[in-house]
Amino acid sequence: MREQSRIDRNTKPPSISAASYLACRKTLMNQSAVTSFPVTDRVNQALEVTLRGVDELLPKDEWVQKLARSEATGVPLRIKLGLDPTAPDIHLGHTVVLNKMRQLQDLGHQVIFLIGDFTTLIGDPSGRNSTRPPLTAEQIKVNAETYYTQAAKVLDPARTEVRYNSEWCDQLGARGMIQLSAKYTVARMMERNDFHTRFTDGSSISLHEFLYPLLQGYDSVALKSDLELGGTDQKFNLMMGRHLQAEYGQEQQCVLTMPLLVGLDGVHKMSKSKNNYIGITEDANTMFAKVLSISDELMWDWYTLLSFKSLAEIAALRAEIEAGGNPKHAKVALAKEITARFHSAEAADAAEQDFINRSKGGIPDDIPEISLPGAPLGIGALVKQANLAASTGEANRLIDGGGVRVDGNVISDRALKLDAGTFVLQVGKRKFARVTLS
Repeated sequence: MREQSRIDRNTKPPSISAASYLACRKTLMNQSAVTSFPVTDRVNQALEVTLRGVDELLPKDEWVQKLARSEATGVPLRIKLGLDPTAPDIHLGHTVVLNKMRQLQDLGHQVIFLIGDFTTLIGDPSGRNSTRPPLTAEQIKVNAETYYTQAAKVLDPARTEVRYNSEWCDQLGARGMIQLSAKYTVARMMERNDFHTRFTDGSSISLHEFLYPLLQGYDSVALKSDLELGGTDQKFNLMMGRHLQAEYGQEQQCVLTMPLLVGLDGVHKMSKSKNNYIGITEDANTMFAKVLSISDELMWDWYTLLSFKSLAEIAALRAEIEAGGNPKHAKVALAKEITARFHSAEAADAAEQDFINRSKGGIPDDIPEISLPGAPLGIGALVKQANLAASTGEANRLIDGGGVRVDGNVISDRALKLDAGTFVLQVGKRKFARVTLS
């Protein structure tokens, strides 16, 4: 898949000019108010693709009619996903909605990858128990560049329209912002769980946080979106888009929420703050090994949300495991699929072999080589200086647990000092270093 290394703010849908699209869309919106389009087998197939792995699709009947209208007229639907570039990297949790976008893109619809450079200055309060600190404009710019480069590993860049919400939010001005704020009440805003909880607990809520869902909803007005995607924690903001489109006399978008991907710990949603994530730019060996570390039960949720296998294939695989098959085979297949998507099939094969070598106690081919002075050197200090432990204390705990080897021999004596020479240092199953001590 071709990657796009930089973001073009002027990207337009390649299949139809903006002017032609909007003129045709206006006609169709007027027509759809009085016309019901036939629901064909192709429409039902598109609905099945839409519903795979989703939490909610609201309202479903409206989406069916949008699909039917698109098939009857040949005009693609506008499908929006907005992401605030709050960090420079995307992890597998982000790709759940990106995968859905790609599925809908493959049906022929127009995907809009919206970068919330303006709303990032506010900070999304969704699910927060305190005010989110804003980023600087320079941080946002750097993060935005890497976001789309990484998202292009999932989306088809040739069929993706990239937009920034500063295009229209910057133009609102004070008058426009006040007019926008008048379209929603404080009472309705306080129905939001996170705002209600913070108010009840006596935690502060800044006025600018009320603007975030309004501005996200206004994005849908500016883009005239037919469908907006997001995680389950974004439902309030997504429904705001429907509300504001009606306020501005537009056809309302449908809303699709995807489940939040549970992270490596099997408990919390995947996030960097919980350190339970797999970044899509991580090296192939690390990515493969991390996928294999998840529980057997969690594996099926990951198959549904991350795999491109059909639901029938996944069901057959699960039935095979439940009939006595080894779940590791299914997990290896998932790890190879995910690793190949973000690297290559060859890299996935190599990562599998690397994992096998490490599991058998073999030495990988690509271990780091380190030269250290100070012989004789204590084993705890050596492990730390070789970057195989964060501290000497952690190194000693690893030694006590039998997790440190020198040339394949388990080390149990914290007081051991190593003389000058070259040897392979191993911590756990996957950390190695070839150390030359002088």
